[in-house]
Formats: sequence, structure tokens, C-alpha cells
Amino acid sequence: MVFVTGPRQVGKTTLARSLPGAEAGYLNWDIAEDRERILRRQLPAAGLWVFDEIHKYRDWRNYLKGLYDASVAREPARTGRRILVTGSARLDAYRFGGDSLQGRFHLLRLHPLSAAELGLRKTVELQDLLQLGGFPEPYLGGSEVEARRWSREHRTLLIREEVTSLERIQDLGRLELLMLRLPELVGSPLSINAVREDLQLSHKTVAAWLAVFERLYAVFRLSPFGAPTIRAVKKQQKHYHVDWSVVPEDPPRFENLVASHLLKWVHHQQDTQGLDLELRYFRDTDGREVDFIVTDGRRPVLCVECKWADGRLDKSLRYFKVRFPECEAWQVSATGTKDYVTPEGIRVAPALELLGRLV
Repeated sequence: MVFVTGPRQVGKTTLARSLPGAEAGYLNWDIAEDRERILRRQLPAAGLWVFDEIHKYRDWRNYLKGLYDASVAREPARTGRRILVTGSARLDAYRFGGDSLQGRFHLLRLHPLSAAELGLRKTVELQDLLQLGGFPEPYLGGSEVEARRWSREHRTLLIREEVTSLERIQDLGRLELLMLRLPELVGSPLSINAVREDLQLSHKTVAAWLAVFERLYAVFRLSPFGAPTIRAVKKQQKHYHVDWSVVPEDPPRFENLVASHLLKWVHHQQDTQGLDLELRYFRDTDGREVDFIVTDGRRPVLCVECKWADGRLDKSLRYFKVRFPECEAWQVSATGTKDYVTPEGIRVAPALELLGRLV
């Protein structure tokens, strides 16, 4: 089986239904007729079964396990019928509980649209992606006004529907205030104490709510990269939004866009190739910082520094590259035009030169 999960309204259902043969075997738990067919096990005579939103069924894990095991038992030579399961973040959260499905499925995470996926080649096209966000509906709509309205409605649905169905949280008003406050803090290590004081909440509550936002694919957090040769900070995390259009200022919004692109590439390598990649950032006790570090195991393989426009080479990036000369290093800009390689081997280029090489 394949589980496809990701943020709400990122296009999971559209993707599933576009696959060859998917329409004949498509079943949506939210449709009463399909739900009855699922419960009665009166499934379509199709080579591919697509179960959409089935995680809303309390016993969905055992149901799928039974279908999978029975299918493999009947057709061992072909390893059984193909089964695709799509759902929101709850599918990813719930798959760990109850009867184990270990060894019976592959998890694939669907991200918003990216520069490489869209085939962007011009800086003005990247600016459109930066302003509209990567979710299909607002991006393809092409209107900044409609994109802002979509983003507001998306946040409300996330708080009022997804959170209430997954978590036991009563103070939804303050939870939404936290969601509104976070975009202003993108780009710097997140101080839970400072947020706690702003919202008059406990440290434990803010930490728990941030974890909820992560599980719902609203935000993601990066841990610092540390190695014996550098005096790196150990605990401070940075956070970014899956919908980067909510970040109010251009430079941090651009940094968020690059973070989302790198995370999409890292998840793609994890889910499809089984590689042990992680996305982190670098910051040491002397205040030197590099925006993003991709590690393979504990070894840095890619470091990226983001700038809004052309400028001097970042000293922290040079410092990191000297200590890890085998690590591929980039300084990318949102509006710059310079493209060259420094004597240390650092590529300074417009952002699309790097983003176009990802997924």
C-alpha cells in the first residue's frame, strides 16, 4: 500500500484521481454511498483501490490490514492488489497507533508546488510564487487578493476543524493568536519564553501547541547542526510555515520559501530513496549563522545562505565552508543577478539556479 499525506488542500485527492485506473476504484469516506460500500466490503472490481479520508473511520488500520493480507494471500505472485490511501495530517498522526501496519505500506508526503515542479525560469515567476504561496488553488488563481483570502480561510479551517478533531484543546482563541504571531518570528531562533509572555500562557502549553501545528503540517521546525569542530548552539530551533505567503516581510518570506523547497527535496529523498537526510541550520556561540544545512547521517552535504539581493559573500557561510570543504555551498538571492563561484568553492547565484535542481 501507499499512504499519501500532507497539508490540507495541497492536492492529494486531485493527484490520486489523476492516476490511471483510479476513478474506477475511488472511494471517499465523506460520501455516504462510498462509506456504505467500504463498511459492507463491497469494493469496486478494479486493479487499484483509492481510499480517501478513510482515517476518519475508527477501525481504519485493522480494515486496511485485513484487505492487504487477504489480497496478498489470494494473489501472492503479483503481491496483491494496489491500494492507495490519502488523507490529511491525521493520517500521518494516526498511523502510529493501534494495530501495526509495519511492512505493509510506504509513506509519501505531498508538498506545495515548487519552482522545479512548475518549471520556473525567470525572477518575476519566482516573485509570483513568493507572493501567492505554493498551494495549488491560490497559486493557479494568480490573484494576490484571492490568495490572502484563501490563506485566511485555510488557517480558520485548520484551527476549527483539524485541531478540534485531532487534539483536545479548548482555548481555540489563543491558539489562533499563536498562529497569527508565528509568521512575524520566521527567520530567527524561536524563543518559546518570549511567545509565552506575549500570550500569557505556560511554556508547556506553547510547546505543546507548536507540536500540534507541526503534526498538522502548518509549520515545521529545524534543529541546529552541531559538530566537534564548531561551537554550535544545541537547543534553539527555527520554525517556518508550509504556507509561506503568511510571512509578512519579503526577506524572511523568501527564506521560508527556500526552507520549504529544501524540506520537500529532503522528504522526497527519504520517502523514495530511503536516504538518511535531515534539514537543519547552523548557529554557533559567537553568533555566526548559516540558514540551512542538509546532513546525510551526521555529515553536512549542502549548506545554503539566503539573501534578498546581490551583496557580499556571507562571512558565516565562508566560515562553515572552510571547516567542511566537502560540503556543497550556495548563497542564493531572490532578486540578484550575479552568478559566480568563489575561491572557496561557494556558488553565488540567483535562487532559481538552486531551486530548479530540486524537486
